[in-house]
Amino acid sequence: MSTLIKPGVDRQLKNHTSFGQSVRNSLTMAYRGLLKIRRTPEQLFDVTLQPIIFTLMFTYIFGGAISGDVVSYLPVIIPGILVQTVITTSIVTGVQLREDMEKGVFDRFKSLPISRIAPLAGALLADTIRYTIATVLTFIMGYIMGFRPEGGIGYVAIAALLVIFCSWAISWIFAFFGVIARTASSVQGISMIVLFPLTFLSNAFVPVDTMPNWLQWFVNANPISHLVSAVRLLVNSGTVGSDLVYSLVGAAVIVAIFAPITVRAYMRRT
Repeated sequence: MSTLIKPGVDRQLKNHTSFGQSVRNSLTMAYRGLLKIRRTPEQLFDVTLQPIIFTLMFTYIFGGAISGDVVSYLPVIIPGILVQTVITTSIVTGVQLREDMEKGVFDRFKSLPISRIAPLAGALLADTIRYTIATVLTFIMGYIMGFRPEGGIGYVAIAALLVIFCSWAISWIFAFFGVIARTASSVQGISMIVLFPLTFLSNAFVPVDTMPNWLQWFVNANPISHLVSAVRLLVNSGTVGSDLVYSLVGAAVIVAIFAPITVRAYMRRT
């Protein structure tokens, strides 16, 4: 009897061990990504300087024209800057992935007794630290300038987690570009072409009703606009609206589509 059960048990134990090894290897690769940041801290310039520069620039340029004064504009612009900064940061995932593949780093990983998916999963996991840094700095900069979230610290934390999760989901798109593109510069170029229209043709910086009628339909349908609106409701009034649901569903759809094709393309290339 025990002889009949043993093959099935062994198979389950093998699968469990394989999954556990993949998780451990992915965490190790994520730690490698953090070490790269520590040794080359200039990699954090985009997530440290961009929130500060963009918040100051957009607030003092558009604040008086749109809301009458800077303080009144902060509840509008801080969620917009937050979403723009963190989403833009997700481009780095694809760029660094392509750079590692060009340098032959992934070829060396293939010779090691580790899970093949670990380098990809580790890179995506490590970049969540970058999103967290950008999120925290944006809120700190807003607070220094006078922004006081009416929703409270709890809803601010929920908004931060929402933006980080959505950015992680979008990073799968750029990871796919990183796998299939030929150079890191082409990854960055393609990513900018995709992101810039989405971030600037949204409600991140100005009210939708100030735009031409022919443009409003696109802005209202833009997924970035839904994410910005969800963050605004959370931090400014502590309200959970339909935009939060749209953002979560959209992020889940992106992962469901791009995670499998990215992994498949990655396995073929490595």
